[in-house]
Amino acid sequence: MNIKVVRGNPTPEELAAALAVVRARAVAAAAAPPGAPGTRDSWSDPARIASARLPQPGPASWTRSYWPS
Repeated sequence: MNIKVVRGNPTPEELAAALAVVRARAVAAAAAPPGAPGTRDSWSDPARIASARLPQPGPASWTRSYWPS
């Protein structure tokens, strides 16, 4: 695997941190059983933004219908 810095001038510490993340992700992907679905992050879970109560009518109520309060 080749990694190339396209823009900027990272310090050796920044480059080492980035490589550590890439290696950790590669090891985790290799350890997963074949055909296993990827884990879902909580921020993308639709249940996080679905609230049990409806927003009150008024100005900008459509924005409150999507974003949690």
